[in-house]
Amino acid sequence: MKKILNFLMVMLMVMGLGMASVMTAFQAEAAETAETAGETVSAAETVLTANQDGEAAADASMSASGIYDAADLLSADEEASLLTKLEKYSERYSADIAIVTTDDAGGLSAQAYADAYAEKYPTIVKAIHQENGGHGQAVNTGLANATGMFFKVVDSDDWVDVKSYKKILTKLKSFVEEDDLPDMLIANYVYEKVGAKRKKVIHYENALPVDKMFGWNEMGHFKVDQYILMHSVIYRTQLIKEFGLKLPEHTFYVDNIFVFEPLPVVQKMYYMNVNFYRYFIGREDQSVNETVMISRIDQQLRVTRRLIDSYLGNKPVNERCRKYMVTYLRIMMEVSSIFLIISGTDENLVKKKELWKYVKDSDSKLYKELRYSILGNTVNLPGKVGRGISKTGYKVMNKLIGFN
Repeated sequence: MKKILNFLMVMLMVMGLGMASVMTAFQAEAAETAETAGETVSAAETVLTANQDGEAAADASMSASGIYDAADLLSADEEASLLTKLEKYSERYSADIAIVTTDDAGGLSAQAYADAYAEKYPTIVKAIHQENGGHGQAVNTGLANATGMFFKVVDSDDWVDVKSYKKILTKLKSFVEEDDLPDMLIANYVYEKVGAKRKKVIHYENALPVDKMFGWNEMGHFKVDQYILMHSVIYRTQLIKEFGLKLPEHTFYVDNIFVFEPLPVVQKMYYMNVNFYRYFIGREDQSVNETVMISRIDQQLRVTRRLIDSYLGNKPVNERCRKYMVTYLRIMMEVSSIFLIISGTDENLVKKKELWKYVKDSDSKLYKELRYSILGNTVNLPGKVGRGISKTGYKVMNKLIGFN
């Protein structure tokens, strides 16, 4: 399954967004495809799949919840774990739920399906076959093979809004026609949280000029939940290629590297106030799930240290850009610190001290900017009582924002 998702994500990433000659023909079919993909992904945990002949695998008329792994994707332990979750959901919703896997897509393997799609849309889709190297390798491969004017990453469990997508494509086309390209286009993203009745939209009209080209000095003040993430960014392809962006393989949370490291070379930006990216969160196995983040805290720490090194090795000339990047680092330090605190282990409390010492030893000025801020003070309150206050503050923020 990971290989299948890797193929599909790489295909999406290398779409040539700037090719005006293919836009009109592509948009109509892409809209249909994107709508279907979005519906499929959003229902991924309880999907019932039928094969080419319409045969619901393992007799879909079944009267009990179950897993029917015709594609042989799951290990015995994974199947047992999923079955436990199914039973819980079945009881909660008073319904029988089945998960069925099939190893074909219209009679094609995943590889053949990808190849067929590339053959159908040769100017905008490339099918690239590689071993699964995680999110970072997928982005690296997509970028290496991208020939379009702009580059956008869409994670395999997320999707984009079709109407917003069309508006953005039209605007990107106009940039190309006018020969006036932004280094970065920014749009809104939406938290598609499992079980949430209201969807939180992260928008930027209070902090960024709308529908106009602007630079760092024209930026306003960002709220605590407004910082620019990978979900909201489309980069100019040549900019990040010339910058030499390369993400580590087999590492989670590299989206922070993607959106952070090129910022010193970004000069021209454009913001569209449309709800473009749909960020799907709330799955128990998701990388931003609290329990999962604690189990992968070493990867979070690795990424945080890399961002610190990147900032110190390539400090931006523009002061507004520099302050924005420092604030981003504050958030990264707080996220790392709070999960080390929540874990409750002595080992992770030592790691927290080591992380802050790493910053102090690397650059005393940066350390003071990070440590003696509201966020820095919040996660460094002394003793057990202080850690309790830190955890309470995190829970309140999570309740308000709903970020995992």
